[in-house]
Amino acid sequence: MTAVTRHDPGPAFRALHQPGNPFILANAWDIGSAKMLAALGAEALATSSAAHAFTLGRPDGGVTRDEALSHAADLVAASPLPVSGDFENGFAEAPDGVAETVRLAAGAGLAGISVEDTIPGVGHAYDFDLAVERIRAAASAARALPRDFVLVARADGVMHGVYDIAEALKRIRAFDKAGADCLYVPLPITRDDLAAVCKATSKPVNALAAGPYTAMRRADFAALGVARISLGSALARVTHRAIRDAAQAMFTEGDFRPLAHSVSGAEIDKLLT
Repeated sequence: MTAVTRHDPGPAFRALHQPGNPFILANAWDIGSAKMLAALGAEALATSSAAHAFTLGRPDGGVTRDEALSHAADLVAASPLPVSGDFENGFAEAPDGVAETVRLAAGAGLAGISVEDTIPGVGHAYDFDLAVERIRAAASAARALPRDFVLVARADGVMHGVYDIAEALKRIRAFDKAGADCLYVPLPITRDDLAAVCKATSKPVNALAAGPYTAMRRADFAALGVARISLGSALARVTHRAIRDAAQAMFTEGDFRPLAHSVSGAEIDKLLT
């Protein structure tokens, strides 16, 4: 893969991370969605491993590192905004492999990546010590880069039901000490749990606007101390719902009315250019 040459997106991206004043990290899934989100006011973009897999006709976890890097480079080239990579488990189990992913991600022009502590497609969490060592290696690689790079450490076990919030808090505190720049526990069960995550570190915390958290507004996240709100695959799944609903109406009832709710081609053209 050819490295992307562009300005350093790291400082601008890092500056967006302000606890209590969260920005929305808009997860795109192709060049068109990246351009539209940028034109509509996004301050930064991110890939989504699940949404990218959907575009390839695969389930979440079905994308290789090389594919993720190539896809990320496409999004980086699509707009001047910083782009963060949703890079699953770092596409490696061994700490050295995760560190290499950090270096490759920087070469693709990304402003940062997130690394999970669970195995894609399986959901099992890495043992605590290995999970911490993986983040330590990633952080060391990030700090050795010739430019800024925001490393996000994710504790995904609560979302997958493999450990509780107490273990998640233990992990993010350890990830913090290991050098992570931002901490992330996707979908803690309660708002109090999310507040506890924010209180467990002085570093920025990412929250996911999905599931029950879609009922919250930006001000609600801000009040808890969140610094960044990502969308994951939620926006992509909204588009898939539109496809499903329209297709069901057409193919089962011969009803084309759902198509009347589409955006005009002229408006899309304007946003893309």
